[in-house]
Formats: sequence, C-alpha cells, structure tokens
Amino acid sequence: MSPFEFALVLASALLHAWWSASIKGSHDPLVFNLLQCGASLALAAVVLPLIHLDEIAVPVWRWLALTGFTHAFYFYWMSRAFEHGELTLVYPIARSTPAFLPLVAIPLFGDSVSAGGALGIGVVVAGMWMVHAGPGLHREAFASRAARYAYLTLLATVVYSLADKGAMAELARGPWSSPVPRAVAYYTLLTLACTTVFTPLVLRRRALAEIVRMAPCQLAAATRASCVSFLGYTLILKALETAPASYVVAVRQTSVLFAVALGVMHLREQPGRARVLGAAATVLGVAMIALWGS
Repeated sequence: MSPFEFALVLASALLHAWWSASIKGSHDPLVFNLLQCGASLALAAVVLPLIHLDEIAVPVWRWLALTGFTHAFYFYWMSRAFEHGELTLVYPIARSTPAFLPLVAIPLFGDSVSAGGALGIGVVVAGMWMVHAGPGLHREAFASRAARYAYLTLLATVVYSLADKGAMAELARGPWSSPVPRAVAYYTLLTLACTTVFTPLVLRRRALAEIVRMAPCQLAAATRASCVSFLGYTLILKALETAPASYVVAVRQTSVLFAVALGVMHLREQPGRARVLGAAATVLGVAMIALWGS
C-alpha cells in the first residue's frame, strides 16, 4: 500500500467514525439513516445525468446489485445495533472485517498478504475484539441484542467490501469519458440501489407519519452526515482501484480509535480500560500494515 493510498484510507476512517457517532447521537438511527438516503438522492439527481451508463460493463451492474442489497441491510442492522448499545461497544464489532475479508479476498481477487501484513491484520483484529469483549472475552458481550445486530452488520460489511472491490476493479479497466470520477459515479448508483431496498425495511418498523414528524429536527444533521459519508466512501473507493482489499479494510479500522474518542468526548460514554487498550492495539496493527504490508 502506497503512502497516498494509506492517507486516503486514514482520512476515510476518521470521517466514518464521525458519521457513526452522528447516527448514534440521533433521536432515531433508523429514521436518521433514511433521511441520509434522501440527501444522497439529491446528489444523485445532479450527478446521474453526467454519467455515461453505456460505459459501465455488465459485471459492474452485477456487483452493484449485490452491494446495494447488502448496504441496505448494513444500514438496517447498524441502526438496530445503535438503538440497543453504545458506540464504543457496537462500532468495533461491526468494523472487525479484517478477521474475515482476507479469507475471501485472496482467492477471489488475487490479493497477496505478506507475513508482516498478516501479523498487522491479526493485531488489528485482536485489538478490536478486546475493545468490545474486554479481557477474557466475556460471554455477555456476545449475547446482547446490540452485539447480535453488530455481528450482522459485520457480515454485511464483509460482503459489500468484496463487492465494491470487484466493481471498482472492473470500472478501472474499462473506458471512461464522463466528467464525473469513477468513484463518484459508482457511489451515486450504489445510493440508488441501497435506498430502493432500505426504504421498505424502515417502513416495516416506522410509520410514515412518524418519519414525517421527526424529519424537521433531524434533516439538517442527516444531510451533514450524508455529505461526510459521501466524501469518506469515495476516498475508500478510490483506494480500492489499486490497493489490496485486505489492506484497505484493515487500515480503515483506525476508525475504531476515532470512534472510542468520539464516544467519550461527544456521547459521554465511559469505556473501560480494555476498550481503550484494544483501540491502541488497533493503531499498532495499522502501523505494522503500513510499514510491512507491501
């Protein structure tokens, strides 16, 4: 992973942690995320006419269908997790992707992981598990409703990370004459696909009248969060064009440290020593990946 790719992913990690803290701090995470989709659709209305859809290969559309469906459940399960648990508990579980992604990314995309990189990924994963389970891997940390939804969020993250890697690799190989960067075009199409699936999921749990009533007090914050999400995600997509998926997702886990800090300072949570030490271990693992991952 080059220094430029590393910087892109690190910036995305900070933005993602801030975005997640905004969702957790909202009055209703499900409604908040639905309003974010609405703000993203406004951006899509501007960008979509500038995209030359005929330049997008069939395999990209297949990846888009998979990632759009998976992203919708990612938003749903994450919202449910935040309804029941603290940011400093839920976030590290949901971001434990490096424990599982290399098992699929290596044979699927031909990514290679050096010994130093593999060790760094292992340290990242160990740190994140300490953040959410503490010393001894306490059983109750895994049995709570918040943890169960967080693990489902983790599953969705693994799937959409692989799908995004496949889509961006295909886009990078094909012709591109649109004035819109590939990453922005892909994000736009992903937003449309995700919103189509996510909206019915929200309406199963929230009445339309309730959403309309809550919208005025949450719309501004949701719009800001949507802009942050757009910027952070396009940075990741840009990195995925050239960097190995295993390293990209692992480095992005520095967001765990940022999330712990935001949980303490912004949400007034009180994580124990194990969570703080686990966050520090995550940073150590990321440094190992940056130094020895190539």
